[in-house]
Amino acid sequence: MVAEALKRLDLRDPETMALQGSIATPQCAGINHADFAIDGRFAIFTCEFQKGLVKVDLVERTVLGYLTLSKGGMPQDIRVSPDGALFYVADMHADGVFVVDGASFKEIGFIATGVAAHGLYPSRDGTKLYVANRGSHAIRGKPKGKGSVAVIDFATRQLETTWPIPGGGSPDMGNVSVDGRQLWLSGRFDDVVYVIDTTSGAVTKIPVGKEPHGLALWPQPGRYSLGHTGNMR
Repeated sequence: MVAEALKRLDLRDPETMALQGSIATPQCAGINHADFAIDGRFAIFTCEFQKGLVKVDLVERTVLGYLTLSKGGMPQDIRVSPDGALFYVADMHADGVFVVDGASFKEIGFIATGVAAHGLYPSRDGTKLYVANRGSHAIRGKPKGKGSVAVIDFATRQLETTWPIPGGGSPDMGNVSVDGRQLWLSGRFDDVVYVIDTTSGAVTKIPVGKEPHGLALWPQPGRYSLGHTGNMR
């Protein structure tokens, strides 16, 4: 459990929710999104308000180290590559995605994707990474911003294409449908949900309540929960 205000991770029994211990992360202000090593031995969390990352040993329950990102932005979502070697980190102020080697815990690259990169979602076949660019660097941005979805090719680590939100928008967080044909994202500053066709990039908008911040598309394939917006593996 991410105890953001306390700069720590709480470990709880999944059935009783009884506290089993805590891992202090004092140099990680705004500890938030995370993804896990393929073997589950460590996880890397983003430090939203400290411009970096923290690597945590989940076996020994200790901090392995901190990493300050070169562009010094506001890291948001993080996803491990299909082969487990690299971690991709969306940064809302750097307008792109950092590439971090998981084993050495070093930054090895950066991919510019669009204004305010925020949410990261692998395609169902594991070949692409969809990047939701929220369109505004502000925590509370204006409607009809320069929102878009960028598509990164995992094999080449290159930007393949970008799908703009027609008329502007603010794609935030969500998930890919089970069949992989749709990407559902909340439109945080536009009071809508976007349904994006992953073959063409065509966008359908569904009006919802004020400022939707995240969307859980269910069911999802996978055995283990990664938390957040219903992410499974």
